[in-house]
Amino acid sequence: MAKKSIKVVVEGGNVKPGPPLAPTLSQLGLNVGEVVKKINEATSQFKGMTVPVTLDVDTDTKKYELSVGVPTTTSLLLKKAGANEPSGDPEHKKVGNISIEDVIEIAISKKPSITALQLKGAVKSILGTAKSIGLTVENKDPKVLVKEIEEGKYDEKLREAEGKWNS
Repeated sequence: MAKKSIKVVVEGGNVKPGPPLAPTLSQLGLNVGEVVKKINEATSQFKGMTVPVTLDVDTDTKKYELSVGVPTTTSLLLKKAGANEPSGDPEHKKVGNISIEDVIEIAISKKPSITALQLKGAVKSILGTAKSIGLTVENKDPKVLVKEIEEGKYDEKLREAEGKWNS
């Protein structure tokens, strides 16, 4: 029983039956249209966002399992801000503003793939990404919020969300 794992990053709900996915699926003897349809169904809630997808294929039986990961931090942040793409000049051109609650929510959703052990560290990491793509948080530079978090200004909000982080 030979297994092959294919990892791809796709736009949620908008996978097309062409390269680079189609040739790989064809080589494994899979029905490209069927697999693409299943990926689109599985990623439809992440429409317009970049999502990692893994296909585990049994090359003997042609059966496969599909698993959808969490969208990229950038995709989640842009969706919350209602922005289409990151700023080409994040220092001077802002593309949107989000709340600290949005940042906490994204940190919790990214827990499986984030290296931070504590929610506070994860939130600071998400703030770094927000800064790099041209977002403000609470109408401030995300760097200012990192400092405020270190000073304890958001400890109560973080404590409230700790239960979701630890579950």
